[in-house]
Amino acid sequence: MVVIRLARAGTKKKPFYRVVVADRRDPRDGRFIEQVGTYDPRKQAHGLALVVDRVDHWLGHGAQASETVGHLIKRAKAAAPKA
Repeated sequence: MVVIRLARAGTKKKPFYRVVVADRRDPRDGRFIEQVGTYDPRKQAHGLALVVDRVDHWLGHGAQASETVGHLIKRAKAAAPKA
């Protein structure tokens, strides 16, 4: 099964996350299929950068988002300008 989840990067006490599409069996920070965004929780304003069309592509092909990534997707779609 394919999941969209966070992979931790950064140093000790300074977390930085990549939003990745990966096989559920792979380790958290291990191999992934595609990186679709980044998330920096230490930034005050907007530490989130997602490629929403790629996220929608993967969700349309059966990928499941983790709970945290689901909340981040909702936040990114709400912040995106309505075109």
